[in-house]
Amino acid sequence: MEIRVLRYFLTVAREGGINRAAEILHITQPTLSRQLASLEEEVGVKLFERGARKITLTNEGILLRRRAEEILSLVDKTQKGLIEQNELIEGRVVIGCGEMAAVGLLPEIIASFHEKYSQVTYDVFTANADVVKEQMEQGLIDIGILLEPIDIETFNFLRL
Repeated sequence: MEIRVLRYFLTVAREGGINRAAEILHITQPTLSRQLASLEEEVGVKLFERGARKITLTNEGILLRRRAEEILSLVDKTQKGLIEQNELIEGRVVIGCGEMAAVGLLPEIIASFHEKYSQVTYDVFTANADVVKEQMEQGLIDIGILLEPIDIETFNFLRL
């Protein structure tokens, strides 16, 4: 049983007809009819009572509708959870800085970032500018704060 076909089934059940459901699903009526016939064959029971203008669910169809709603709800929650997990930012940031007045801004910057990304941890490494640059070049430090002229727009961007 495919998720796509369960969505088709629920749309037909909700709309009460294949033509309207096919329009909503952006597929042809014959394609939708074949999918529903295959679903009935797969589950081994009749799911619909087909009238002249309206389709209604059999008792088995009602049961499948309830279960399909549960299944699709779980699928949607799982997909949403996976997307959110993928967007989760976590890890460790190593900050190297020289001993200077700018270091006083570090707690404010870290606190602001921590509000948005609570799973990130920080290590602060202090040394002179040459050691901090060397550690950055070796990839041991992610961010270096050095006593050099700074473009205020860049600094404000980093604070965001």
